[in-house]
Amino acid sequence: MPGMSNKPLKLTPKGRQLSSPDPKESSSSSPRKPKTVSRNWKSILVKAGLLAGLAAVSLCYVASPAESAVAVVAGKRELPIYSVEKQDKQIAISFDASWGADKTIAILDILDKYNVKTTFFLVGGWVEKYPDMVKEIAARGHEIGNHSDTHPHMSQLSEKAIRDELRIMSDRVEKLTGVRPTLFRPPYGDYNNRVIQVSRAEGYEAVQWSIDSLDWKDRGTEDIIKQCTHRVDNGDIVLFHNDSNDIVNALPSVIQYYQGLGFEIIPVSQLLLEGEYTIDVQGKQHPVKTNEPTQDQ
Repeated sequence: MPGMSNKPLKLTPKGRQLSSPDPKESSSSSPRKPKTVSRNWKSILVKAGLLAGLAAVSLCYVASPAESAVAVVAGKRELPIYSVEKQDKQIAISFDASWGADKTIAILDILDKYNVKTTFFLVGGWVEKYPDMVKEIAARGHEIGNHSDTHPHMSQLSEKAIRDELRIMSDRVEKLTGVRPTLFRPPYGDYNNRVIQVSRAEGYEAVQWSIDSLDWKDRGTEDIIKQCTHRVDNGDIVLFHNDSNDIVNALPSVIQYYQGLGFEIIPVSQLLLEGEYTIDVQGKQHPVKTNEPTQDQ
């Protein structure tokens, strides 16, 4: 691992008895023989040295500095975008639609009332079942993202299966709206390197979220509002679901709070940076600074 020394560390074990004392030696009535004491101490020192050596080896693998560990993880794992570095007060809210649709029109009406455009990540099965709703979402000026065709755990799929999930869903949307999605959100937030690499190779930017409403837990309107308003920063992406029980009641208050703080709420694709960028270990997208080399994603 980078930043780690190969030299063994000298450790002093604490709070641990290295060997059990000999009852005979512990007794005040038993005389101690010099040779016996010498052998016992040699045994103790040998055991202490072995334990210290083992501890040092273990630390080389598990007790590296936090930053070094993070750097190693980041170097090995492909990450989607969770949030964006923004100077302007802009955020995005998004809705995953996988199952029901009975609250979707009410959501669209609320968004219209507050002049907000957003992104709906749709599952292909939902698109097939509610084609008129898909057209309505697009007609009202909202963006449609790809949420897979059948809502599987994408990390368990082969490359071909991932491509099929993306292609079939986008074909459905393009047929209805004339526009092909360019964003992808993995179902369940489940991904691995293969999922991110394949989706990007297919022309999608993989997007997660930095604020989770937890509306699917059905813990009430106030809980959704609390989850969405206790912390919000420039470039945040908020996750909602179109069929959660209290979304219609909570959404106006959340939007009012954001707008009251001066945030402009825009679709996810408009929030993302154009051109070359990097993604840090928290999944935050950053622009590549001028006169700095481009980093691998």
